Amino acid sequence: MGSNSSPIPKTSRDQVLELALPQDIYTGVSSSKILVVGAGGIGCELLKNLVLSGFRHIELVDLDTIDISNLNRQFLFQKQHVSQSKALVAAKAAEKFNPGVKIVPYHANIKDKKFDLSWFQSFNLVMNALDNLDARRYVNRMCLDAKVPLIESGTAGYVGQATVISRKLTECFECNPKETPKTYPVCTIRSTPSQPIHCIVWAKSYLFNQLFGEDDDQFDSSQDENRTEIEELKKEAEALKAIKESMKTAGFCQNVFEKVFNRDVSRLANCEGMWKDRQPPHPLSYTSFDLPQLESQALDREVADTAIPTLEESFFQFTKSTAILARRLLEARSHNPTATLAFDKDDHDTLEFVVAASNLRAHIFGIAEKSLFDIKAMAGNIIPAIATTNAIIAGAVVMQAFKILQGKIESCYTVSFN
Repeated sequence: MGSNSSPIPKTSRDQVLELALPQDIYTGVSSSKILVVGAGGIGCELLKNLVLSGFRHIELVDLDTIDISNLNRQFLFQKQHVSQSKALVAAKAAEKFNPGVKIVPYHANIKDKKFDLSWFQSFNLVMNALDNLDARRYVNRMCLDAKVPLIESGTAGYVGQATVISRKLTECFECNPKETPKTYPVCTIRSTPSQPIHCIVWAKSYLFNQLFGEDDDQFDSSQDENRTEIEELKKEAEALKAIKESMKTAGFCQNVFEKVFNRDVSRLANCEGMWKDRQPPHPLSYTSFDLPQLESQALDREVADTAIPTLEESFFQFTKSTAILARRLLEARSHNPTATLAFDKDDHDTLEFVVAASNLRAHIFGIAEKSLFDIKAMAGNIIPAIATTNAIIAGAVVMQAFKILQGKIESCYTVSFN
């Protein structure tokens, strides 16, 4: 187990904790060396809890930088910290709660070679606060090999859990299969959507990438039996790539709109046998909208994030965002001919494009349209993070740590919260 060569002087907070905690808990807490992996929603709460509970020797690893979307629940970060290292900022902020604490941060991937078995063996206890399955599996294996107890935690909305993992005493993180990310058959997404998520995935992973990004489909074609339809879809993709050549012209947006919302939809509507059990899609025409009038009304038509836009609002939103993204891509390619744009739920232009395109497609197929707020959550594969859930689970992690450091690991049960 890890040892600490340079003693840290006690503060007034440490003296209070020494009186408040049972002696065996205080001794274990103040002398143990702890590793925290992850400085996000749970990690921020956990660092605060550890510092206030008397843990004095903490090391922290996180690869990510701070995004503005983190600020509503990761309270150690503020606006001026955006784009900075989560690990470095979190360590500096948490140390202010108790000057007697030493936190060593690493802005790095926990799977880096420098974090080897001997490094893991230097800790008395490891705490996972990760949202990445691959990294969680890796830490789980390293702790088993190093014979170091691990407290694994996670939250999803109002649900959370904290589980102790110890070699030969408990199940490990990989003992039970975890849900794998869902894939969507090509033909469902591109030909027969029936749910809002189908339209959102089409707009984000197909249309956006075909026009502005890398064509990296997140669809599963291995199970599709309709090979003829797939070949037709490939032809449509090639035609869309050809339209990209008109990006520098004023007619680019209209060319895209007429292809994906008119001609492609008309072909699908005329496919015999495809619409026996449901209404066929209804194509839209660019010229059926009065764009100049919509542009003149734009200042009075700001759509609230939680409101479902009208068809006209979605059309205007699509034309505006398509033009903006085209300009951004052309500007990027003036410096780098192979530049692409990437979807980011916190990038207003890319999100607005996906919202507009998915709602136009939903209207065409008679599917319920969604607000920007809802589409942002689905497009970002987000289960909304709840700050209070993170706080409760972080508290449970520290309570588990107390038991482990008392030598009572057999009495540690999984904490499940809903």
